[in-house]
Amino acid sequence: MAKFAKRIANMQASADVIRQLFESMTDPETISFGGGAPAREALPVELVHDIASEVLTRDKRGIQALQYGNPTGIPDLRRAVTDRLLAPKGLTAGMDNVLIVSGGIESMNLVSQLYLEPGDVVLVEAPTFVQAVQIFQLFEARCIACETDDNGLVIEDVEAKIKKYSPKMVYVIPTFQNPSGRTTSLERRKALAELGSRYDVIILEDDPYSEMRYSGTKLPPIKSFDKTGNTIFVNSFSKIFSPGSRLGYIFASEEIIRKVYDVKTATNSHASVLAQIICAEFFNRGLYDAHLKRICDIHRERRDVMMDCIAKMLPDSIKAVYPDGGLFTWVELPQSVNTTALLGDALAQKVAYVPGREFFVEDRDNHDNCMRISFGGVEPEKICIGMERLARVIKARL
Repeated sequence: MAKFAKRIANMQASADVIRQLFESMTDPETISFGGGAPAREALPVELVHDIASEVLTRDKRGIQALQYGNPTGIPDLRRAVTDRLLAPKGLTAGMDNVLIVSGGIESMNLVSQLYLEPGDVVLVEAPTFVQAVQIFQLFEARCIACETDDNGLVIEDVEAKIKKYSPKMVYVIPTFQNPSGRTTSLERRKALAELGSRYDVIILEDDPYSEMRYSGTKLPPIKSFDKTGNTIFVNSFSKIFSPGSRLGYIFASEEIIRKVYDVKTATNSHASVLAQIICAEFFNRGLYDAHLKRICDIHRERRDVMMDCIAKMLPDSIKAVYPDGGLFTWVELPQSVNTTALLGDALAQKVAYVPGREFFVEDRDNHDNCMRISFGGVEPEKICIGMERLARVIKARL
């Protein structure tokens, strides 16, 4: 049998984690806090049905939906991005600054194709989004972890590692970070944009959760402080519309978007026009605002139930992040508890989570006491049942 490319081995460890995440979501008897899916109740099934039934006819947008499309995306969806998603964040964008992609994951893939050479360094948060690491490793980049605290990336450590490693890129999820649920402070957002400009490093700002805010004060994106075009802002429609639509977008300078266009044509030509039209009509018909309020209400309740369960059911010796939005909280148990070893006991009790070590690219053994818990895809009643199961497993191990 022909040998696989060497780069496949580079990303095997992170690929194994991703496989486990998807497989943990398939057992109907297990209450899984492992995945990152939004609530089933948050999916606009009926609205999408009505839109599709109306527009997918030969005399409306049916021909457009089933034909090839422009690699940048259909105009009215890009207009929705500039006017309804970017402008409220304080970001001024023209149509030529936006390109529609096949889900937020593809944004990172396209940017990696555009910039990364084998051996290049990418600075990431510790912990970080494991699927991003998988992509960077697929392009044979070396991921170096930067220190974080409750206010996000520690700027002094980022700058020190920029000087030491001369990275091509800094990857950051500044708002309701996956996996930690933390949010980067305003001062550090400004500082990250300035570092990108000063050292000519790409700041890849991944922002899939910021619309899902349940408490606290909105913060402007890192991109809003970018004066040189070194920050690339990427986002997804997965949490605010539909994960299955596989839609996202890139916002960057026209020069970068032109190059991403070329990479996109060599990758898959364009995102699904059918999905784009349905999503665009969703915005065109004024359905987004009420839908966003609804999904925030649903997930706020789940966040509150989860944090109440953690406070009441888990030992006082644990630490947990209280997220102002998004889908995750981060729990640190006493150092004596290994959450990787604990997972087998949890699965036997039909409850799942993701061990914390899987989200670190360095020094993983010192984070064996951590776990990521996702509350988004679990009904409030099941959150209580699942946390009772998990609490019993943790207390037994302690």
